[in-house]
Amino acid sequence: MEVQERRLAVLIDAENISIKYVKVILDEISNYGIATYKRAYGDWTNPVLKGWKDEVLKNSITPMQSYSYTQGKNSTDSAMIIDAMDILYSGKVDGFCIVSSDSDFTRLASRLREAGMLVVGMGEKKTVEAFRTSCTMFKYLEVLAADDDNQSDISREDVEDSILKILIDNEANDRETTVGELGSKLSNRHADFDVRNYGYSKLSKFLESIETLTLTQHGDYITITRKESEVTKDQIEKMVTDTIKRSAGKTMSLPVLKQKIEKKFPGFKTSDYQYSRFSQFIKDMNGVIVKNNTVKLAGNDRRIR
Repeated sequence: MEVQERRLAVLIDAENISIKYVKVILDEISNYGIATYKRAYGDWTNPVLKGWKDEVLKNSITPMQSYSYTQGKNSTDSAMIIDAMDILYSGKVDGFCIVSSDSDFTRLASRLREAGMLVVGMGEKKTVEAFRTSCTMFKYLEVLAADDDNQSDISREDVEDSILKILIDNEANDRETTVGELGSKLSNRHADFDVRNYGYSKLSKFLESIETLTLTQHGDYITITRKESEVTKDQIEKMVTDTIKRSAGKTMSLPVLKQKIEKKFPGFKTSDYQYSRFSQFIKDMNGVIVKNNTVKLAGNDRRIR
């Protein structure tokens, strides 16, 4: 059965967005569906928007006039919001693309999502976090335009940590993780996540670059699993007990112990052993006791943990 593409309403704040981004906006939105509505808002009597005339004609964008009745007041925002709600209630679209770097559209994006709409936000790096996170996903125009000097506000380390947490959650529920599901969950956790921010064109290529992951092709989909650590838990457990035996008073704080493990086994992560907390990882070892952020050998304290 043929899958019907999403119908999308693309609403552009022309007074807030440069015309140089028009093509990349329309190219990007084609990845999510068909642009049923294409509208650009602004006061078209203003000479500042003169350059937009050729772009709206060339790309079949409908120019929506918004007169500035009062100096210093932006009627464009109100016009876009009213039109967005009219389109929503018409029931003719499955999602919206709001193109602006203006925080005034934060509540609109939240309201559209509450109605079950896909909301793709697009704007420049200056866009405030509140608007970015209110969208289902947010795309930086500088990145879409392939400006190499732009980087994501989300560190790669944060993204990799999120990936590990998603994999661990699925493993705990005996579920496999596909690239598609992982991409969706990453977007839910980080609205402005985009692999292009890290120099990749596809999520699968980005995942392949993470040494701790294994990707496996299954027909028309790909699964991701974590590589088993080359260092066994038994090896770490022996190192821990030996280290505490040599320490003063045969005790050691958890932070110091963690530093020693990381020095002995570079790349050590508790998530590689199905743990989210280092303290619990140590507590479950044989022969040691963890109390008040301090680790000691069980033989030194006969009290039950």
